[in-house]
Amino acid sequence: MEFIPTSIEGLFTIRLKKLEDERGLFARTFCKNEFRQIDFEKEFVQFNHSFNKYKGTVRGMHFQHAPYCETKLIRCIQGAVYDVAVDCREGSPTFLQYVGIELSAENMISILIPEGFAHGFQTLENNSALIYHHTQYYTPGADTGFCFNDLALAINWKLPVVMVSSKDKSYNPIDNNFKGITI
Repeated sequence: MEFIPTSIEGLFTIRLKKLEDERGLFARTFCKNEFRQIDFEKEFVQFNHSFNKYKGTVRGMHFQHAPYCETKLIRCIQGAVYDVAVDCREGSPTFLQYVGIELSAENMISILIPEGFAHGFQTLENNSALIYHHTQYYTPGADTGFCFNDLALAINWKLPVVMVSSKDKSYNPIDNNFKGITI
């Protein structure tokens, strides 16, 4: 695995090392020993699968408050998505900045999103699916988010937005009272 730092500290993209032959390919998607290269020692406790029928669908921007903040390892296993992580860490020099990266079944890139980030994505193809690995359980009451089109974030989505859940549309705009997530 190759861990590629992004412009935001602690946020990595991961290129898998593919072993290919006439049968197809093999790639390790997680190895605790290899993740130690980036000082990642946490344990994944919940795996989720997200399937999205329509190109242009947006999910997000989601996060959980302390003490339920979570690190996420995300990979697209079918289709393609534009995956976005927003730095919400209190006091971070990159506070409310985001990184967006295309994840696809073809490129097999993963993204490791640390605690204190909001996460969301837009499908770039119909029938796109992702696998999420979480270091914290989903905790109702600790979960919240930002609206995908919040002006404070100014996320440049790649396609017109065709579908968003009512919950994801209902988040309040970010205002000056939001100081970030304390980890």
